[in-house]
Amino acid sequence: MEHTPCTVSDVMTQTVVAIGQEARFKEIVETMEQWKVSALPVLVGEGRVIGVVSEADLLLKEELREANPDRMEQLRRSDGVRKAGALTAGELMTTPALTVQAGDSLAQAARTMAYKSVKRLPVVDSGGLLQGIVSRSDLLKVFLRSDEDLAAEVRAEVVNRLFSDSAEEMSVSVTDGVVTLSGQIRNKSLLFVAARLVRAVEGVVDVTFDLKGADPERTGPVVGRHFEHP
Repeated sequence: MEHTPCTVSDVMTQTVVAIGQEARFKEIVETMEQWKVSALPVLVGEGRVIGVVSEADLLLKEELREANPDRMEQLRRSDGVRKAGALTAGELMTTPALTVQAGDSLAQAARTMAYKSVKRLPVVDSGGLLQGIVSRSDLLKVFLRSDEDLAAEVRAEVVNRLFSDSAEEMSVSVTDGVVTLSGQIRNKSLLFVAARLVRAVEGVVDVTFDLKGADPERTGPVVGRHFEHP
């Protein structure tokens, strides 16, 4: 079984394009265009991240040209007018920088991106030094794991441990990331625990059941799941 990606360090990109706080506006645009990135960490000293400049920060200069009064008021309240007049990375950047650490889970990184509406996050060590960068596409790499690899992990980490008394009577199949557990189940009370543990395996899209001995009325509603009575 392949190593299971479960932390930011497993999927992050270690080669990172960054800029200093004195980088000029045009230089920032040229760097983004050259490296095909939409945001750049801003560094000081030996590589400590102090902020991030994004395309959204740069586009404020263009937007301000034709902003209506209502939008102008919004820009004033959000510091957009000041950024629209900025000339350097230090003036443009969002600070303090929103970052993650290499040991953070993929779920933590995904939540941060979702809540803060950002596409990528600098990865830093405990001292704030840049270690890499992780993007939305990096987090999605877990769904590229093979069905065979997922089946092996579900078998080893869920079925063999949770259903130790009946593991040999159960089979695990995976198609396009969807796990199906089938066979005989003796301890029906563990059914929903199994569903939660399988979904926690990185790369699993969903889980279904085809289990003899499971009583739908006793296990509760499981939308889209099939139970077979003996």
